[in-house]
Amino acid sequence: MITIIFFLQSGKVFSQFPEILIPKDVIVQHAGSIGYFSVGAGYRLFKNKRGNLDFNYGFVPENKGGALHIISAKFVYRPFEIKLKDWAKFYPLNPGAFVSYHYGKEFDFYWDKSQYDEGYYWWSSAIRPHISFSNEIKLDSKKLFGGGKIKSLSIYSEFNTNDLYMVSYVLNTKDLSLTDIFKLGIGIRAGF
Repeated sequence: MITIIFFLQSGKVFSQFPEILIPKDVIVQHAGSIGYFSVGAGYRLFKNKRGNLDFNYGFVPENKGGALHIISAKFVYRPFEIKLKDWAKFYPLNPGAFVSYHYGKEFDFYWDKSQYDEGYYWWSSAIRPHISFSNEIKLDSKKLFGGGKIKSLSIYSEFNTNDLYMVSYVLNTKDLSLTDIFKLGIGIRAGF
């Protein structure tokens, strides 16, 4: 125990370790399978900073189909960058994946085995894996507005679908179209 306390009090641990935990982005999103509105924090990945790992909390109010509480973990990569101006970049096609978790007493990881035969329902009512495709316009706030803590401001749109929607589409192609299974979200990302 004394070794752990000594290790934690050393300057290197406090000067390096917490920096990793501090988010670099703040996100606000409307719709897109993670709530009517959601807020989150993001971390930049890779040396080129084209990857993001975001954690969001979303809420659907009662009058919009809820009340639902959703948390999600998202990964997005931006393989293509188009420089529009020295203060603006466009990322046209960003593949991604995320997992959302609906929490509440009406959601479970597994279906009640006393009520349903094992395998009758193969999906979880609480967890949804998604694939997504987004595009983004990123503005350099320092060049546009001068000083301040916000380094960049991005506006993005994201199309996504999940495992349950895709299986439903494959089994019902006559009744469902691709527009029925893909959801759209729009958001703003502020980078610090």
